[in-house]
Amino acid sequence: MLRFAANLSMLYPEHGFLDRFAAAAQDGFTAVEFMFGYDFPAPDIARAAQDAGVAVVLLNAPPGGQDTHSISQAWGQGSRGTACLPGREAEFQNGVLLALEYAQALNCPQIHVLAGVVPPEHQAGSALPLALQTSHAYAATNSAMRDTYLSNLRWAAEQAAQADKTILIEPINGRDIPHYFLNRQADAHAIVQAIDAPNLKVQFDLYHCQIVEGDVLNQLRHWLPTGRVGHLQIAGVPLRQEPDQSELHYPTVFDTLRELKWTGWIGCEYRPARGAVAGGTTAGLGWMHP
Repeated sequence: MLRFAANLSMLYPEHGFLDRFAAAAQDGFTAVEFMFGYDFPAPDIARAAQDAGVAVVLLNAPPGGQDTHSISQAWGQGSRGTACLPGREAEFQNGVLLALEYAQALNCPQIHVLAGVVPPEHQAGSALPLALQTSHAYAATNSAMRDTYLSNLRWAAEQAAQADKTILIEPINGRDIPHYFLNRQADAHAIVQAIDAPNLKVQFDLYHCQIVEGDVLNQLRHWLPTGRVGHLQIAGVPLRQEPDQSELHYPTVFDTLRELKWTGWIGCEYRPARGAVAGGTTAGLGWMHP
């Protein structure tokens, strides 16, 4: 049986963050994930999850920032991670250590580490953006950023292993996050193989994969058997709404996941088409209960 986790950064927008745990549980979710909860003390989040009876199965490390205030402001200021950015290693490490504190308090097994955006000086008038859109992105990426990325991920995996946690990296399409460092499944798997840490895996988001590469069913058949995929996420394409509003035929996707005997979580990381109206997320869950 497929297992779905509600993404509380996107679902139930009519509720405050801490109230979304109970809302998800009321709709039958037994697990949740979210991007950033660092505006709230970890014990408060743990209490909300415990009271609702849901497990937290994934959270993101901070997108940037060195302290509570700057971490809170980082996403709004355009920061999309620091893992690939030379000179920001201390900021990256502080973020990972904070994420591990939260993961421990929430009994959360997996942490997604954002790669970051290629700096502007490497975007225009260079081969880098073009390289990032080809199957040769891994080899063509600026060597300093690649080396920094590998070094940071190796360090993060070592820290996470001490806490029995898994680090995830996720290819993200360049339309949602222009010039994001990591775009393709093969590139992510090459990085995981290069580091060769058992607790470093790929977060396979089918929405991003469909936009960048397509051929999602064959991608699933190719990568899931490797054991290097730690988490899946879904959303309708192209509007990132419910999976039944998609050019990607999710009933066939779900049949393929059953065929492949996928037992991990599937994060529902989409924006409800009905928006923040009361009951909007709930009304759009027909795809999950056909």
